[in-house]
Amino acid sequence: MGIFSARGKSGIKAPERQIRVETVAIQPKPKPKPAVSRPDLTTSNSASRLSSPAINRVKSSSPYPSGSSTTTENGSSAQRKRKAAGSVGASPASPANKFDSDSESDSEDGNGLLDGRRKKQRVFTEDPNRRLTHPRIWTGAVEEIKPQIREGGRGGQVIKERELRIVHAADLANLKEKCKPVLGLTSEEVEIELRYPGSRQRERYEIVYGKDKINAVEDIKKIVRFVYENFIPPEDAAPFDPHTGYCRQLERCSSSTINDGVGFKAAIKEYNKRLFNLQKSGTIKKHLDSLHSLPSDLVAFIMTQVYDRAVAPSVEITRKYENGTDNVYGELHAPFISEILVERTKMTSDQVFVDLGSGVGQVVLQAALEIGCESWGCEQMETLKPLADDMLKEFEARCELWGIAPGRARLICGDFLQNERIHKALKRADVVLVNNQAFTSQLNDSLVRLFLDLKPGCKIVSLKSFVHEHKSTSNDLALNLLTVEKLRYPDDYVSWTNKGGEYCISTRK
Repeated sequence: MGIFSARGKSGIKAPERQIRVETVAIQPKPKPKPAVSRPDLTTSNSASRLSSPAINRVKSSSPYPSGSSTTTENGSSAQRKRKAAGSVGASPASPANKFDSDSESDSEDGNGLLDGRRKKQRVFTEDPNRRLTHPRIWTGAVEEIKPQIREGGRGGQVIKERELRIVHAADLANLKEKCKPVLGLTSEEVEIELRYPGSRQRERYEIVYGKDKINAVEDIKKIVRFVYENFIPPEDAAPFDPHTGYCRQLERCSSSTINDGVGFKAAIKEYNKRLFNLQKSGTIKKHLDSLHSLPSDLVAFIMTQVYDRAVAPSVEITRKYENGTDNVYGELHAPFISEILVERTKMTSDQVFVDLGSGVGQVVLQAALEIGCESWGCEQMETLKPLADDMLKEFEARCELWGIAPGRARLICGDFLQNERIHKALKRADVVLVNNQAFTSQLNDSLVRLFLDLKPGCKIVSLKSFVHEHKSTSNDLALNLLTVEKLRYPDDYVSWTNKGGEYCISTRK
């Protein structure tokens, strides 16, 4: 009853870009022809209306998860649904900060992404109490780098800067794992390090490609683009611009017509230097201090990074479940979780979220990152505990790497019907998620009795209603306890089917 699928490497599906369609009528000329209406702007079949007019969001078309999984789970679907990007043809880029732009990329880059500054529309309604800046964000001050002291070296001691314990992309996708160099680089040229906005530490990459491995080129391009869109103030954004800056150079050098690995690495090094200066000057921190929400596509990307590094190498463990029992996996994809948390239940950072049957903890961690709330998860299957522990460690380190402060997340292994810590959390909960698609009727009835301790107004999100339609009011505890709203979710929101379906939001009376 976890939150991921056994079909592919990664269990996160990123939100798809949605484009508003307007009809603009041209006023008739006074003479001599009658009025002529301008035809509607057209979009692909995947483009639909925004799910809620109160939420000003445009979904990204970036193919997630990062890496080669774009051609595995959900990859073909994502490719069908995004707008095809034109090819880029230009001379090899130099290490300079600005580059010529092509007409094909004036509005979109090679990934079909909207211009970063216009993409600010996709941010959800902000929570004014949410603090995004990580308390340990690096700005160059000595006191912000906690030293580790060990014996040895000159004078008997060696002082090392505080090191984040992340899983580097190069630990999983490298030449030793039978990956091949790309962009015309030799085996001796593939190593590179990439800087993030929140830490002095950099992540190690090898510019290689391997089946079902992290795609270094695509991962790096997305990171640089997200940094440009979300961490750089407008007055400092020009060197990162997708038309004339680092984003542009990375796209050009990685295109099939250019294939310039040397230029690609040069752009990364220049990007690293520029970002380092913005970190050290406090510019990144000051900009994050002014923000109070994260765009859903950045949330999905960070969660994909965490999953690919902590769970994907041992994904076979997640496929060992018992048919005919309550321990059956079913994943709710990231866009579904965003809709539930932000649009439907309107969670804020001062609230409490609980996931009953949390698997390796993806939904719990997404809630902590996207909302900034206190977030709890409970999973009974002990085989998943090592993966959940690795997920939490990687999540916390990677949030610091990005400079983002998540809410407090706790992942507990145990029976949620019996666990006292979960019972205490449920009494304070504002939103409870139960993916009860495959739960037995006995377990659902037991959960209803557990809901007696929920505070009035608490929202329970479930795939099936807890109210039995065949029972009368007099003998149905759930009917007397809960007010149920039935809703529809669209295609590709869950792992067990590509079709849309029904879910419920019940409110504790």
